[in-house]
Amino acid sequence: MECVTAPDGLRLAYDVTGEGAPLLCLPGLTRNMEDFEPVLDAFATRAQIIRMDFRGRGASDWGDPATYQVPQEAADVLTLLDHLGLQKVTILGTSRGGLVALVLAAMARPRIAGVIFNDIGPEVMPEGLAYIMDYLGRPPKARTLPEAAAAFPRHYAPAFLGVPDATWAAMARRLFTERDGALHNRYDPRLREAVAPAFAPDAVAPDLWPLFDALQGVPLGLIRGAGSNILSAATAAEMRRRRPDMVFAELPDRGHVPFLDEPDAIRVIATVLEQATQ
Repeated sequence: MECVTAPDGLRLAYDVTGEGAPLLCLPGLTRNMEDFEPVLDAFATRAQIIRMDFRGRGASDWGDPATYQVPQEAADVLTLLDHLGLQKVTILGTSRGGLVALVLAAMARPRIAGVIFNDIGPEVMPEGLAYIMDYLGRPPKARTLPEAAAAFPRHYAPAFLGVPDATWAAMARRLFTERDGALHNRYDPRLREAVAPAFAPDAVAPDLWPLFDALQGVPLGLIRGAGSNILSAATAAEMRRRRPDMVFAELPDRGHVPFLDEPDAIRVIATVLEQATQ
């Protein structure tokens, strides 16, 4: 793991593994680069996999929570790409990471070779936002990693079914750190105050469809968990209507967000990577 320094002085953690076409992996709101370990397993021999932690998450520095915003995170992505000397990348964006990809379509469209959206689109379901605000910034209820992993199957059912115990254990390790007899989130709890105004019931969501349309001509992929509470079937259908060439997979027994170890998810990633390098 290495770090690049943003213009405001925050150190942003990143990792580069493998060789081939660059695949930039951007995690969800409270997630970190370790979410993409299954992508490393599947693609390390056929892509240069770049993973990063957004500011305030994972191994990156915490900063002013006012900067925990999608446009700033998009600017941080460009800082990393400039640091690595990469002019163009395919983006695999999980949830928040996919929103960052949409903003980059407006900020730096020529630097996007392709985009794979992991359970996210231009519209977000309000019930999903309410669910996020129910836990965001609050201490974990479990006290140990095994306790957290054991609670996941019940907590995430019925959206997630048939998940191996090892996958839940890996998820607990990625989400939490065990310290002083308690579990701690691997992100700045002030992330809650940064995003709360946008998640308020009376907040007016920005129209992101023009940003999606700005990706015309760019290879696209969409992975949707069939039980998602963030990406509705209607939004996914509209994305496909606007981009009938978009590679698509809907994963049964998965919600928000798929683990990216599912065969159909790997197929979408592989197909878009191939299209982006033609």
